[in-house]
Amino acid sequence: MSETAAGLEYRIEARPDYGFLTVRVPQGETIKVEAGAMATMDPSLKMKTRVRGGFKRMLSGESLFVNEFSAPKADGEIGIAPGSPGDVEHVYLDDRTIYLQNSAFVASSMGVSIDTKWQGMTKGFFSGEGFFLVKCSGTGDLWFNTFGAMIEIDVSKGHVVDTGFIVGFTEGLDYRVERVGGLKSFFLSGEGLVCRFSGEGKIWIQTRRPSAFVGWADAFRPVKSESSSSDD
Repeated sequence: MSETAAGLEYRIEARPDYGFLTVRVPQGETIKVEAGAMATMDPSLKMKTRVRGGFKRMLSGESLFVNEFSAPKADGEIGIAPGSPGDVEHVYLDDRTIYLQNSAFVASSMGVSIDTKWQGMTKGFFSGEGFFLVKCSGTGDLWFNTFGAMIEIDVSKGHVVDTGFIVGFTEGLDYRVERVGGLKSFFLSGEGLVCRFSGEGKIWIQTRRPSAFVGWADAFRPVKSESSSSDD
């Protein structure tokens, strides 16, 4: 187990391809875990399912449910397997806020509030990543995951990131969505829309885009020929 100065004990294994998170829940404590992510747990832990976020959460594409795992009588460990094949990152929030893409949240301690933030029609539509972000704020442990490996970038004078590679960013960074080039470049270069960040903070990016992987894998998808279809 590794441990942050003020947080829970945890370890992350099998990274960066298939990150697997194990957290020790102290007696009397509770953690929140994205629905369906629990892989293993000690018998001493108890699970309760809660509805979170209501209509906004449903529109964001996230699960409406979050499971809470508590340790009423003794310490216990829980193994958490995120849905996306990629890395898992840990941040200890000290009265801070991080914004995540809507599928990135994995787990948090109870001191972290998980809410849904509306990006605005323009930013959401043109970013290609949805109209909502997950707002994680407060004090405590936060774990989130990505598709592929994860890279943390310190921003002090601005940074430009393709919208499909953004996992999360800290409060205090502002951004606007724009084309990386002119209309010709937009349609022919293979490069699309970017977020131009300004301010100071951190950005987490993923080393692969799910949409690019789907396009790559589609070339290997078996397709029935017309002749075989007519013979059926």
